Amino acid sequence: MCRWYLIPRVLRNVSTVDLSVSVLGRTLSMPLCVAATAMQRMAHPAGETATARACKAAGTGMMLSSWATSSIEEVMSAMTAVQGVGGVLWMQLYIYKDRELTLSLVRRAEDAGYAAIFVTVDTPFLGKRLDDVRNRFRIMSNFSTASLAFSEDSYGEDSGLAVYVANAIDPTISWEDITWLKKNTRLPVIVKGILNAEDAVCALNYGADGILVSNHGARQLDGVPATLDVLEEVVQAVQGRCDVYMDGGVRRGTDVLKALALGAKAVFMGRPVLWALACQGEGGVTELLELLKEELKLAMALSGCRSLSEVTRSLVRRADFSSRM
Repeated sequence: MCRWYLIPRVLRNVSTVDLSVSVLGRTLSMPLCVAATAMQRMAHPAGETATARACKAAGTGMMLSSWATSSIEEVMSAMTAVQGVGGVLWMQLYIYKDRELTLSLVRRAEDAGYAAIFVTVDTPFLGKRLDDVRNRFRIMSNFSTASLAFSEDSYGEDSGLAVYVANAIDPTISWEDITWLKKNTRLPVIVKGILNAEDAVCALNYGADGILVSNHGARQLDGVPATLDVLEEVVQAVQGRCDVYMDGGVRRGTDVLKALALGAKAVFMGRPVLWALACQGEGGVTELLELLKEELKLAMALSGCRSLSEVTRSLVRRADFSSRM
């Protein structure tokens, strides 16, 4: 994020700042949402249900992982139980070798009231996560996801998650599977995992309703660019034909503002949510979201932006880090 400068405008009467945004037909209190992160009950006993309640309280959206440790229905029930308006759930989806299993998750999300499907396309195999291998990460039966069951079979020298992905996820998936998914759901389909203009255009040509610029937390392939550095390329490629979102590396309100200036409709945040959940459960996630919301509001005011419509490309400039030696 430090590779981009903010270039503020002054004397703009920023006594009021409006952060509200419409994402996939739903009004949110801010353009910062919670990304899909797996097995949240490993961080806190309440897991995804606590995160959902915090998102409802903050008036923003949450993407539920296919590998959640709370069921699709439990998470929706937790969110709707919180008083107030706002809050929305989207379903993150992998395409499995078992297509009927894949569609069963889609149907459950539809029936429960989820508002969109974010299909992850950058994981035909799991990237080499050396910490998981070194720590001999295992998916214990008491942390099996509520949607899919993991086994405790022998994993050899690999991590349990890598073995699961190799057994369950279909590496033959192609662009035609986006069309197939579109034909089998009434929900919008957003393609998650795009990092270049060519793939962005393909996503549109095969029916995608939106694009999430994501490098999977930089854990899939060493050497990929930061998502902020390729965001503008994707935005320019789609030419306004769909909304573009971004995740990865978001830690401050100014990070969100830079992504918005480069064309993102909204930004998703993952790891900090898990840290907040592990630290203080639902209260920690609520505090994190409110903190980031206030940081974004202040950053917009100090940049001379009274609403998201005033956040434009002129607000950011690429930093020059060339050597002066």
